[in-house]
This record gives sequence, C-alpha cells and structure tokens, in this order.
Amino acid sequence: MSGEAHPVSLRFKAHCAVMISSLLWGVTFVVVKNTLADISVFAYLAARFTLGALPMAWIYRSDLRKLSRGELWAGLQIGAIMFGGYAFQTAGIARTTPSKAAFITGISVVLVPVFLAVIWRRKISAWAWGGVFASFAGLYFLTVPRQGIRDLNRGDLMVMGCAVLYALQIIFISRYSAEYSLGGLSFLQVAATAGLSLLAVPLLAATHLETLVFHFTAQMVFGVLVTAIFTTAIAYPLLVWGQRHTTATNTALILASEPVYAAITSFVVLHERLGPRALAGAGLILAGILLAELKGPVPASEEIHHDV
Repeated sequence: MSGEAHPVSLRFKAHCAVMISSLLWGVTFVVVKNTLADISVFAYLAARFTLGALPMAWIYRSDLRKLSRGELWAGLQIGAIMFGGYAFQTAGIARTTPSKAAFITGISVVLVPVFLAVIWRRKISAWAWGGVFASFAGLYFLTVPRQGIRDLNRGDLMVMGCAVLYALQIIFISRYSAEYSLGGLSFLQVAATAGLSLLAVPLLAATHLETLVFHFTAQMVFGVLVTAIFTTAIAYPLLVWGQRHTTATNTALILASEPVYAAITSFVVLHERLGPRALAGAGLILAGILLAELKGPVPASEEIHHDV
C-alpha cells in the first residue's frame, strides 16, 4: 500500500510546484507593467535574467559540471524559445493591460495539444478542437474592439506571438526534463535568455529599434529584483521539476490559472476593470482551456518522438 502512495504524493507535489510557478507569474504581470515605466524592454529582460541566472549557477553548480552536449543543446533550444516568448510578452505588456496580456498568454495552454497533434502527430479529439475554437472566439472578443480588427492593440498582437512560443516551451521542457538534470535545464534556459537579451540591447539601440531607457528608481529596482528572484530563479526550477513528474497536459491545465491571478492582482493594484465584451472573451478562453484539457487530452510528453 505504501508503494502505491508514493507516486500519488510525488504527483501532488509536482502539481503544487507548477501551481506556485503559475501564481508567481500571474501576480507579477502588474509588477512588470509598472517596472517598464523606468526601463526599456530588453534592458529589463537582460537585468532580470542575468540576476536570476547568478544564484542558479551557484545552486546548481554540481549539475553544471556534468553537462553533456545533448543537455547543453536542449537547454539552449528551450532558452531561445523562452527568450522569444518573453520578448513578445514584455513588449506587449508595455502596450496593453496586465489582465489582457495574461489571458492572451493563456492561449498557449490550448496550443499545446494542437502543436502535439499537428507537429508530432498525436491524436486530438473533437473536444480539444472545441476548446481551441472557444478560446480563439474568446481571444477575438477580448482583443478586437467593436470598431473592428483595424483597431487591434499592437501590444495584444505581440502577446499572441508570446503564446505560440510559450506553448512550444511547455512541450520542449516536458520532453527534455525526463531525460536531463533539473539544474542543468533550469539554468541553461535562463542563462540563454539572459545572453540573448544582453546581445539585443546594444543591437537594437544601434539600429534604433529600441531606445535604451534605464532610470534607477525604487520601482525599477523592486520590479527587477522580484522578477529575477521569484519568477525566474525560483519559478523556473519549480516548473521544470514539476513537469518531470507530470504530463504536458496537466502542466498546461494548471498554468491556466495564471491569468486569473493576474486579473485579480491588476484589479486590486491598478483598479483595472474589463468591460462586458472583454469579460466574455476571458470567460470563453478559460472555458476553452478547461474543455480542451479535461475532455480532450493529448498523450503525455513521454510519447513524443525523440526527434524534438
């Protein structure tokens, strides 16, 4: 009997780890929004992920000494996807509201089974497709104003790009976390994001695509430190560990709570209120996520072919 209890306990802990990650990311949408008033997008990303990578390098030093080429390649792949996702999301948050950004990001959850089906030939049920349809209908009501698609917020469009990349990140982490070390993958994806962000700052400044802004204020320091420590150095190892002991589908379902945390935080801190149309869209997105994940799950990550 004790032998049966252990896997259940481990799975519960894994779900709690993913839930904590979701909570941390959800409540910091507002923090990021406020921080970007004093620092440009890629300077923020460079500061956040560099500071986040430093303690992780020390914590996981034993794992880093044993890195294999395969593990290095896996971490760099995930890191490149993560960099793209954060670039789109952070630039989008600067131009839209935290709640909208969070719900649009949540679309990544329904994209996970779709990508597993389309790219990796996993079977997807009619329920899952129904969830995708509901979520994209919700996305329309949430982002497209009554005037029409021509008035679509540019920031919302950027966060949509983030959702696509986040879905791929969930799949790749789930695939590789079963094969490689927790510490190695956690550090490599954060370090890769930091490195790419550091390269982007002078490159974008030189090409005039983004002006470097860096005002050393208490709000900026608070935002960088909170997101570097809690939503980077703590949340990502928790997510990678959690995904090692559960499936990509379960992870995606738990991460669906992230926009709810963001909306509550934004309502309390910024007094943000979604209108009836946006609320209907948000509700459809959540309904679609639940429908796709509860009624039409796709086989777990371990069933993905090893040519990811």
